[in-house]
Amino acid sequence: MAAPLTFELLCKEASRFAEAESVFPEPSLYGVTDGKAVGTYLEHKFRAYLLAKYSFAPCNSALGVDFPDLGVDMKVTAITQPQSSCPFKSARQKIFGLGYHLLVFVYDKKDDAQTNTATLNILHTVFVDQSRTGDFSMTKLIRQHLEAGSNAEDLIGLMRDKNLPVDEIEASKIAKELLKRPCEQGYLTISNALQWRLQYSRVISQAGAVEGVVRLR
Repeated sequence: MAAPLTFELLCKEASRFAEAESVFPEPSLYGVTDGKAVGTYLEHKFRAYLLAKYSFAPCNSALGVDFPDLGVDMKVTAITQPQSSCPFKSARQKIFGLGYHLLVFVYDKKDDAQTNTATLNILHTVFVDQSRTGDFSMTKLIRQHLEAGSNAEDLIGLMRDKNLPVDEIEASKIAKELLKRPCEQGYLTISNALQWRLQYSRVISQAGAVEGVVRLR
């Protein structure tokens, strides 16, 4: 019977997988320029790699999380533009985090015309704790306002100035909650859209240097 997948095992296996994948010549990716197709390939391959050793719940598309029993979502992105989309649930995510952890694979794809294969050199493998998945600028400003003694009206004004997609009632609720429980410093860049657009440049640069952003490889 397969052993249950744990956080520790997931992180350890992600590092091993990234190392092996970085030198694997893949014919099906040769000439492929669609980042989504590359991401789907790597996500499916990593899940198959894990399923050969461990037991874990299937991906929950309704929740938008790849490993729902661990609360971890997997993201695959190219180093040329390290970003991906993410389901929008609530504007609160920009302040308090997405509500789940992230496992991020950042690759550099190289095609070999002699062998008609492509190699995904995985340059960065990073685990981001859910407490660090808020927006960097938004959480930094809020924390600065709180340290300066701002009240609820000040925080509501800040949210309005930064075009946070909330109405006055929700902004008031968030402000009161922040006065009781300040948000953690986030390290993603989250752009407003119908879907959140997550950017990982800061996560890559800060991995291993700040608590909650762990460099696995």
